[in-house]
Amino acid sequence: MNTLELNNGLRIDQLGFGTADIGDDEITKNAVQSAIDVGYRRIDTASYYDNEHVIGEVISNSDLPREEFTIATKVWNSDQGYDGTLNSIQTSMRKLKTDYIDIFLLHWPVPNKRLKSWKAMEELYESGTLKAIGVSNFTIDHLEELIQHSPVPPVINQVEFHPFLFQSELLKYCNSKDIILEAYSPLVVGKKFNHPLLQKLSETYNKTPAQILLRWGIQLEISVIPKASSFSRIQENFYIFDFNIESEDMTDLSSLHEDLRTNWDPTGVK
Repeated sequence: MNTLELNNGLRIDQLGFGTADIGDDEITKNAVQSAIDVGYRRIDTASYYDNEHVIGEVISNSDLPREEFTIATKVWNSDQGYDGTLNSIQTSMRKLKTDYIDIFLLHWPVPNKRLKSWKAMEELYESGTLKAIGVSNFTIDHLEELIQHSPVPPVINQVEFHPFLFQSELLKYCNSKDIILEAYSPLVVGKKFNHPLLQKLSETYNKTPAQILLRWGIQLEISVIPKASSFSRIQENFYIFDFNIESEDMTDLSSLHEDLRTNWDPTGVK
């Protein structure tokens, strides 16, 4: 497994397991357990996903020590603000059955609240309750505002990112500020698996379209957090470190950008 070093020195697996909208508690429980069995040690969740309690149960019942896992969760919009964020962190820790969180993120750049939320996160980062803090769905403008107002820069900016939404300027900015760009929905929720280029590269490299998409992100040196519910898909997404996409093919994949969003669009948020 490749790893990435965050700007605070913490190392994380480059590949994580996403858990948004996997299914009900039983499906989520089986999926997370399957991910652990396959080899995932980084699990991404959020209070909004309403599955922290399931992930906490699976990890606490695991034969592996808590320190083997990197758990990321997020504060939702309605809980943002200084006090709300503090409460959200405590609630998340209780549900996750842990006394610390590895990576805690602002889920959304909520106007008039995000800087207050960040202040609360800073304090718990300084105390060691949060091992790293970052953001999600932040544009360059949002990141610049945060960096200007805080001595603690975000370690991660988690955004929708794939060849069909190749946010090249955001990636360049994050790289320049030593912020890891982390891709959610890196598989375009399966919408583009039949694209001719993906089909061609799938045949060339003897890999599935999903593996091609994930490997593209890996070679851009970003973090990717695909989600899946079946054991076969979870396993498929994990085996992406035994091949390399040639530079010409990487360029072709990056040229597929069509500003395709399958999730939220934060560009209009002030």
